[in-house]
Amino acid sequence: MSGVSHFRHLPDDVLDDLFLRRPQTLTVDSSPRRIAFALGATLYVPATRSDLTSVIRRRADSGVTSMVIDLEDAVDDDHQHAALESAITAVNELAEQRWSALLLFIRIRTPDQIATIVERLAPGHALAGFVLPKFEAATGEVALAAVAQAARQTGHRLYAMPVLETAAVVHRETRDDELVRVREILNRYRDLVLAVRIGATDICGLFGIRRDRDVTIYDVRVAADVIASIVNMLGRSDRTGFVITGPVWEYFANHERMFAPTLRHTPFRNNDAVVFRKQLVNRDLDGLLREIALDHANGISGKTVIHPAHVGIVHALSCVTEEEYRDALDIADHEGGGAQPSAFRNKMNELKPHRNWALDVLDRAAVFGVTRHDVNFVDLLTAWSGE
Repeated sequence: MSGVSHFRHLPDDVLDDLFLRRPQTLTVDSSPRRIAFALGATLYVPATRSDLTSVIRRRADSGVTSMVIDLEDAVDDDHQHAALESAITAVNELAEQRWSALLLFIRIRTPDQIATIVERLAPGHALAGFVLPKFEAATGEVALAAVAQAARQTGHRLYAMPVLETAAVVHRETRDDELVRVREILNRYRDLVLAVRIGATDICGLFGIRRDRDVTIYDVRVAADVIASIVNMLGRSDRTGFVITGPVWEYFANHERMFAPTLRHTPFRNNDAVVFRKQLVNRDLDGLLREIALDHANGISGKTVIHPAHVGIVHALSCVTEEEYRDALDIADHEGGGAQPSAFRNKMNELKPHRNWALDVLDRAAVFGVTRHDVNFVDLLTAWSGE
């Protein structure tokens, strides 16, 4: 990875208007936690795409910072061999072009594919690692060991992102024991594990549920319970936790709505963007906006996405406001505890309880930048989309 930065596709004058502190460029030598935050909206693309290399490059040019070439659920059984060949070819073509402008991963179907892929990669490849689906204690260590072996073999740092989505994690009678065992395995490979992903589609599938676009994943109680348990076990801020990424939002086209949109009119009227709000609502993206807000409220960073239209929304809502940034600096600068009013005089900052929050905000500020005081999410969204 030569360098990844958010909003890099926008002109300098637009960046200056939006940001008090611009997003920093991250490299392979950056803090793994910051790289994990930099995943942002991770866009999945089927390995069977005929124009895979050009798709990856186009998406990077449009602001995507992480992509996954999918060999698993997006590819049917009859096309597995062709998909594997396509993925290897794409990574090698990018190496030949000396191109590495985003974090690129391959989602494998079976652990043995890791060695097959790595053995055929060209020198100087830009592969950042592997997504490990259906990860569970009984079989997951094999996949992590394969990633570790691949990194040793190539002398190239490779990350792993396990996906939690199997019955052992989901069902109440096995969940706690399973998550404890998963945590023990992940801790043994901590240097490799970039982030833990949540497979909400598979989780819902175990109950015959496909959530409607009128609701968020947090309205599906059985799925929300699983997410809460994963964050509780694996997302702690006591040096035992990992970055947890948000589940996929499946929808991107309009439909007949049962409920009124919850997206407020005022920010869009104030920004002369009423038509833009209508476009968001017509494409069900107001539901995505709400779910991202709930992701953040539940300790989750970034999101799996399956459509380019989702990327800018995830990134816009990941930026740090000037108010958050000033609060985080005030809290991080004091280790003795106590409480003090925010510099914005609208809340109390409790220095010990809020410290972990503050440190995460400073990492997120480095990755996504700090917006100016008069900039809101509508400004970011309209700048991203060119409205």
